[in-house]
This record gives sequence, C-alpha cells and structure tokens, in this order.
Amino acid sequence: MENVFAARIEALRERMLLENWDAVIITGSDPHASEYPASRWKQVQWLCGFTGEAGDVVITPSHAGLWTDTRYFIQAVKQLQGTGVELHKLRVPEAVPIPQWLGSEEFGIREPFVAVDGLCFSTGQLEALRAAVPGVSVVMVPDILSSLWLDRPAIPSTPVLTLGEELCGESREHRLSRLRKWMILQGCDAVLVTALDDIAWLLNVRGSDIEYNPLVISYLVVTLDEARWYVRKDAFASADSETEASFYELRADGVDIRDYGDIGLDLTALKADGVGSLYVDPGTLNAYLYDLLLSEGPALMQGSSPVAPWKAVKNKVELDGMREAHLEDGVAMEKFLYWLEQNAGSVNEWDAACYLHSLRAAIPGYRGDSFETISAYGPGAALPHYVTPSSGSSLIEERGLYLVDSGGQYLFGTTDITRTVPMGPCTALEKEDYTLVLKGHIDLAMASFPAGTAGCQIDALAREPLWKFKRNFGHGTGHGVGFFLCVHEGPHDVRQNFNAVALEPGMVLSDEPGIYREGMHGVRHENLLAVRSLGQNEFGSWLGFEVLTLCHIDTACIVRSLLDASELDWLNAYNDRVFRALSPRLDSAQSAWLRSKTLPL
Repeated sequence: MENVFAARIEALRERMLLENWDAVIITGSDPHASEYPASRWKQVQWLCGFTGEAGDVVITPSHAGLWTDTRYFIQAVKQLQGTGVELHKLRVPEAVPIPQWLGSEEFGIREPFVAVDGLCFSTGQLEALRAAVPGVSVVMVPDILSSLWLDRPAIPSTPVLTLGEELCGESREHRLSRLRKWMILQGCDAVLVTALDDIAWLLNVRGSDIEYNPLVISYLVVTLDEARWYVRKDAFASADSETEASFYELRADGVDIRDYGDIGLDLTALKADGVGSLYVDPGTLNAYLYDLLLSEGPALMQGSSPVAPWKAVKNKVELDGMREAHLEDGVAMEKFLYWLEQNAGSVNEWDAACYLHSLRAAIPGYRGDSFETISAYGPGAALPHYVTPSSGSSLIEERGLYLVDSGGQYLFGTTDITRTVPMGPCTALEKEDYTLVLKGHIDLAMASFPAGTAGCQIDALAREPLWKFKRNFGHGTGHGVGFFLCVHEGPHDVRQNFNAVALEPGMVLSDEPGIYREGMHGVRHENLLAVRSLGQNEFGSWLGFEVLTLCHIDTACIVRSLLDASELDWLNAYNDRVFRALSPRLDSAQSAWLRSKTLPL
C-alpha cells in the first residue's frame, strides 16, 4: 500500500509540473516566523509526517529532502521511512543549508523557478535564497498546499485575555511609549511588529491560538500617535465575553482593533497616510508582506526588533511571578515523583505524563502546559524531543533511567524542568552519564562572569565535564524563557553557536546539558536560572545566577568521586533548599519521602 505522505508529495509534484516550478520549499513555520505554529501551518507534518518543531522540506521533480538539526535526527529517520524523503542534517560540520543546496542543483538552461508559501517564508529566508541561487525566480504562493490539503484547519481564533500591571509590572501604555521613544531615536514613522510574542508583550495580551503558547495570531502597526492591532474578529471571538471585555479595555487605551485580513491592504495605504518610513524585522516579517511593501509601501528600515531584548529582561513583578510559578510547579513535581516511585513497574510513559498534567492543572492560575511533555523511559530518552505515544508507550520499569521534561503556563509565570530519575538499579554507564551531565549542570549554575558576557562564552562550562570523557550533546545548553509567554525566547541563549547578545540581570534561561545514547538511554538535568548581579569591584561588574526551579535532584545513582567539593556543596545546599521550601506544602508521607531524597551526600 502506498505511503500516504509519498502520495501527497507526488500530488505536489503533479502541480509543480503544471505550474512549471523547478522546486517547492515548505517551511515549518507560520506567517509570523513562530517556532511552534498552529495546526493550520503544520505543513511539513502534513506533507511528510515529520513532527519536530524545526524542519523545512524541499521538493524537486527528482528529490525530496527534510532539513533539520541534531535534536531530531533519530526521530526524522523513523518518521520519514517509506515517504521517499531524505534527511539533510543541519548543525553538523558537513551541513549544506537549503539555499546552498538549491544553488548547487542543475535546473537546465533557463533560470530556476522556486515556489514558496510567501506567508510562511521569512524575508531573511527569501534574501538568502536569492543570494545563493543565481537568477532564481521566487514564486510567492500563499497557502501553497491548500489545493491539496482539503481538510486544512482554519486560522485559529481563541479568547483574548488582557493582563494588568499587577501581573506584568508595566502597563501597555508605558510599553508602547517606550517603543515610540525608540522610533524617534531611529527616525522612523512607524513600526510593523510581526512576532506574536513581541505583540503579546507590548499590548499585555494573551490567548491560546497556538498550543502551549499563550499567543494571539495578529499583526501590530505602531505610529507615533496610533497603534493598530490586526486580529481575528470572527463570530466566535465577538460572542466571547472575555474577548469583548479585552477589546473594550484595549480600545480605551488607544488601541485601534482591525481585522487580521486587512493587514496587506492597510500596509499599502501607509504611504498615503503620511508614513514615510516603516521599520520591519526581516527575521519575522514574511516574504509576501515584504514584497508587497517593497512595491507599494513606504520606505523600509530593516533591523532586529527592539521589543525582543526588552521582553527578555524581566522586571521585579515578573521575576516575583516566576518565583511563585516555580514554587507551585515544584510542589506538583514532587507529588508526581513520589507517585511515580510508588507506582513504578505498573505505569507507562503516557500514564505518567497524564498524571503530571493533572497535578499542574489543579494549580490556581494554570493556563496550560508550556510544551508537550516528554515522558521517556530507557531508549525513548535517547531522543531529545521524544514524542510520548498515547498508545503503546513503554512501561516504566523498576530499573534504569526515566526522563521527564515538562513545564506549565501560569498567569504569573512559565516553567520548564527536566528530571532524569533512577527507577532502580542502574548500569555503571548510566551512573557515569548521569553524574557527568549533573556536573556540567552544576558548573554552569555556579558560574560568575563579568558583565557583557554572552551565553556562548560560558557554554563550555556545562560541556567540559563531558568533553573530558569525550562525550557531547548536540542541542543548546540553555534557551531564554518568557513570562507567561513562549518557553523558548530570545535573543539570548547558552549554546556553542556564536551569539553576541550579552546576558543581563533579569534574563531567565534554562540550564540543560544532556547525553543521549541511541537504543540505550538519555540523561538531561534542567533548571531555570535568572541572571542576577553579584556586585562590583576593581575588575568591573559581575553577574551570576539565581536558581528558580524547585525540585530535588536524585542522588541515588551519582558517582560521588566524579563531583568535586564545590559541586557536592552546591548539590547538598540545593536539595536542602528544595526540602525547606516545598515540604510544608506536602502531606506527611510525601514530606518524609522528600527528606530522604534530599539528605546530603
């Protein structure tokens, strides 16, 4: 029987033949360059079956390829079987990105025609393609798969929630005023904000248009005296009382609410409205609107969004909220780990994920998980982004290692935590891997560094214990985390790739080194850290980390000799802090269990 995904690719090739296209690029994003798209824009998944968050597909008459990074290599090989799609590896020394790969292809005597969904292809991708493929004609086809994807989901429209200053620490009027002051300094008349989390932060709005991400599908145009928010206003939204109240509040604060579908027409009218220059971020502006603006809009000023670095630095209210979120989340995690130990051998990965979800859902202010829980036992944990199957998932046995990576969205903050749990007897290799990863985790958490240091400059602290044993991991060590926003947030991170963005007090990021052995086991230890000031001396200003996450680190399979005295002191102090903070919130049996888990080594 023909593979359904292979059949879809062949149907696309038939259209390519009719349209005279030499190649089609399907990206894994949406019109706002979101990392996690809504169901409507999961075009890569629909076309070839790959479910990873990062992956783009190229189809030519003779080749079908998926480009993804090291986090998804094992997953991609399994999911692409029978589809005819070849895996192209990124973030490896021999990697050839899509533009360069297309640039090396032979398309015959005429200039190549490459079709893209202009709505889901960023300006940056467009310019990279044009630079790499001589003479390329890029054909913009919005919703390119809709003629084949007959049951394609609609653009989502969920209730809109506004957040007050008591939760955010800053009003939308103040945030818009900050943007307008920046505009004056830049000499631009208007800014088009296209990244959904930037819009959510500026307007203090949240929704659930994208699973796990409290975002509203929308665009925002800000001038020196006006803010136009382009958002879905269909019958559902209009009938929703929460949305109507939110719209009323926004209008009262001077936000003009317009229909999402009007953005193209209104952008072309900006010049006539007296807007001489428009600032855009080519990293998040889609190619369709970019080409439209080039032909009919005002003069474009291009650069990175100023909102992203503002959003990354949490204010006091936001940091206090994040601390509260981690306290509540820590209680749920300890209840879960206690339950897991009591039920080992009788529950599977899916049962465990569902139980953890139920504990978080009972917390007041809970608004959903912050990403799909990774609940992985044994070999499943060797996939950094393992997708836990709802049926047929592995039994969690009373031996070896179980990994759970999960998080929650709360009105007062966002959490992301990974714990690798020894379920019983472990092999010598499992113990060694567990300890070396923990050693790297601790070394990064203990770091002090001069102000102005970028995350890439301290990434090696988490890797050096593994490197000494000639081991490594392919993903980043840390990513930024939003305040009741996206669990992955820039512009800062901790990874080997060069990123010049300096860490600043108030930034929140993860600390999650790992190791993965295909067919055997995976280990990852993850806490969230807040960058804090350590004071000044004659050598300058110094920064370090506050650990936000509250959940014990199991010491049962640690190879004690691999940890030095400072690392042991950190671990013992951390586990003691967890016990003191969480035990009053647990029942007597859970508290006694947690005491046994946090005794000093």
